[in-house]
Amino acid sequence: MAYEMVSLLRMLIDRDGSDLHLAVENPPVGRVHGHLQYFGEDPLTPDDTERLMKSIASVDNQQELQEVGGSDFGFAFEDIARFRVSIFKQKGNVGLVLRLIPRKILTFDEIGLPKSLQPIITQPRGLILVTGPTGSGKSTSLATMIDWINTSFDHHIITIEDPVEYYHTHKRSIITQREVGVDVPTFAEALRRALRQDPDIILVGEMRDLETIGAAVTAAETGHLVFGTLHTTGAVRTIDRLVDAFPTNQQEQIRTQLAGNLKSIISQTLVPRKSGFGRVAAFEVMITTPAIQNLIRENKSYRITSAIQTGHKYGMNLLDEHLLALFRKGIVKYEDALGRAQMADDFEANARAMAPDGEKIPERQKTQGITR
Repeated sequence: MAYEMVSLLRMLIDRDGSDLHLAVENPPVGRVHGHLQYFGEDPLTPDDTERLMKSIASVDNQQELQEVGGSDFGFAFEDIARFRVSIFKQKGNVGLVLRLIPRKILTFDEIGLPKSLQPIITQPRGLILVTGPTGSGKSTSLATMIDWINTSFDHHIITIEDPVEYYHTHKRSIITQREVGVDVPTFAEALRRALRQDPDIILVGEMRDLETIGAAVTAAETGHLVFGTLHTTGAVRTIDRLVDAFPTNQQEQIRTQLAGNLKSIISQTLVPRKSGFGRVAAFEVMITTPAIQNLIRENKSYRITSAIQTGHKYGMNLLDEHLLALFRKGIVKYEDALGRAQMADDFEANARAMAPDGEKIPERQKTQGITR
């Protein structure tokens, strides 16, 4: 069977999937509501993946694949959807992963973002981080926050992304969207140049190295509101990751800078709904109070969890608290919530004490394979 990219993408969209995986010796696989499903029976051959890759990749992307073993780019599928595409070499063959980027930017209510964040993201300066593993909805949350600012305020917003995912239109604000590798060579270079472009807000799609992290913190210090993402889970790990990125002799300085400029860390994950249709976001929210500033400055990040736990009046909550609330309301299964909890033993004890009527807590977490 000769697979065609158009039919595979339509199948992903029709099934409300999020990702399409194309690998040699395996049929096409889609991620649907968090689980993997086969989109055919016949395994893909090396010629298949090469042909499918060439049907969507530009000559420049194909050249980059040959030179460095991979390339990332955005791809518009007719007028239906956009995809973030990663092409790569594995075992000498071409592989592809395509992530569906929803066309509609959701509201705070639609994705469950706490409205307590709105006063935080309207501050004139500082650093706001959205963190979580790959595929946890960070880009969606950032797009929602940027769109809310765009609708509500007259600012110049610069986004730096690789690739550009959500397309924003000018509303009350002016939006400049720059793509790394197309409009500018690196995140750090784009940040440096952004400071000369009269920005109010700068979004950094990924703080992936020391140079970019340093440039983002400096931009926040110099009077801009900076949004950034990291592939970490939880406020404590995020702060430790930022500090550890710097040489030992600079770590005290970066702790002082973070204490003065970090406004909030929003850590998130996506959990399959118990109904089997769709996923729901769970959030951890840390808002930097004077007490948390002192903990960062004094290298006592391990105590931040307790500060979040007692900071509900400021709009803070732990990820495990949100996961537990979703389980108690019957929105998600116990196994799925437990698998994303940061403190599994505590979560299990609390879940047993607060389980919904008739809900049985299994002794072990179950695994789920690919479905057909």
